This record gives sequence, structure tokens and C-alpha cells, in this order.
Amino acid sequence: MAGAQPAPETVYAPPAPPRPDEGYNAGAVHVSLVIDYATDYVFRGVELFDPPGAEDSLNLQVDARLSFDLGKAPHPYIGVFTNIADSDPISDFQVVQPTIGIEWDLKPVKFIGGFNAFIYPDRSELDTSEFFAGLEFDDSFLWPNRKPVFTPFVYAAYDIDLYDGIYLLAGVKHVMPIKDTGLTLTFLGQATYVIDHPLFAADPLGDTNTGFQHYQVGVIGRYELNELLNIPLRYGRWSIRGYVYYTDGIDNELRATTQLWGGGGIEFSY
Repeated sequence: MAGAQPAPETVYAPPAPPRPDEGYNAGAVHVSLVIDYATDYVFRGVELFDPPGAEDSLNLQVDARLSFDLGKAPHPYIGVFTNIADSDPISDFQVVQPTIGIEWDLKPVKFIGGFNAFIYPDRSELDTSEFFAGLEFDDSFLWPNRKPVFTPFVYAAYDIDLYDGIYLLAGVKHVMPIKDTGLTLTFLGQATYVIDHPLFAADPLGDTNTGFQHYQVGVIGRYELNELLNIPLRYGRWSIRGYVYYTDGIDNELRATTQLWGGGGIEFSY
């Protein structure tokens, strides 16, 4: 799902109950932070900005989130994502995307919903906002080993400001821990359909803005550092990560970028 990172996975056994002096975060407030360098900023299959200069000059991407665990009730969260490209002649901060939403795990289905704002510094004519909702299905009960295989998900966003259009996404993901290594691979595939959404019209003056817009496949690798570096859990969970995606259009009359892109960085959660 756009704007959201896959939840941290681990190949290690669950930790023993924490001692009072460990300071392990078993409370209701949790934070996560992902800092990446990426070759491109690709938003929903489109490279919105391609600054002059060296091809694939790195973008700094920061994704921060604060969430609240309310037990069986929906879990509210707030977050912000930003993409920074110092080669952009208009603004280093290409986008700032604040988010407020909820997650609700109703096994085997997880629900998300909320509100995104898209702020483009010095490009205020592009600013917009949307409501979004999504479902993720835990298919582990279908298989003999009781582990999820496809984890299908769907996502929908309705632009309420600039475009007044609908963006729909459906996909699958498979999480594969590499035993006794601390490495986890997550494979993803997705396709999207847009309805009356001018952002994705290949011809801004035309009237074709509905149809299958793009598909994307990729893999994320995550390597846990706590065990390797002997970092106690009272200091949070630390990982290094890398990813690569291939994005391509489906309907030639809709806007999409054919791109092999990726990046990597560090991930922290507590």
C-alpha cells in the first residue's frame, strides 16, 4: 500500500518476558522510522519529478510514524513521509505527505483507513488530499503449515481536493524468512485501476482518465541488527533494508513510468 511500510518481521524466537531493568516497550505508544536513499521518487507508478542532472541521483526519503495500541479497539496512528532531492531546482523537499489513520486487526482481515495530504513546496498548484481505506487478508489458515502465502490486499483512495478521482490497487505479498540468518525477503506484486482521475491522464487535454494504470513487482530485503550487534530490545528493533521494483504502464492512454528503481536504508521501531 502506498505510503506504508511492511511491518517488521523476525526469524528469531519471541523474546523472553522482559525484566524490569530491560525497559522493553510493552506499552500502548509505538514509534517507527525508516530512512532510505532511493534512485527515484515513484508515486503510484508515476515519476512525478525528474530533476536535471545525473540520472538516478539519490533521493532521501524519510517515513516516520507514531501509533497507539488500544488492544482490541482500532489503533490510531499519525505519520509523515517526505522525499528530498537536492538536485531539484525548484524545491529540495519535493513532497511532504502527512497521514492520520487507524489500523484494526480483525483476524484474518486487517483494516486500515484514514486521510492523506500531499504538500508540494513551491509547487502549491499540485497540493491535494484524499481519504483512503484498505484490507489485508491473512491466508495462513488455508495452508497446512499455518503460515501466510499470498497475503492479498486491496486499497482505495478518493481525491477530495484537486482531482476528484478514485485510485484502486490490488496485490499480493509473500514474506520469506531465511532461517538462522536474520534476513527476511518480502516479494510483492500489484496492479492498479483509476476512475476519472486526471493525474493519470497521459494527455492532459484529453478525456481518458479511467482504466488499468500500472503494475509493479518487487522485493524488499530486511536484515535484523539486534542479534548481530547485540543491541538489547530496550533500545528498539533495528534493521537495514534494501529494495528493488519494476514499474510499467498497462493502458497506453494513461500516465505511467516504465522504471527499474530501488534503494535502501535503515529501519527502527520501538
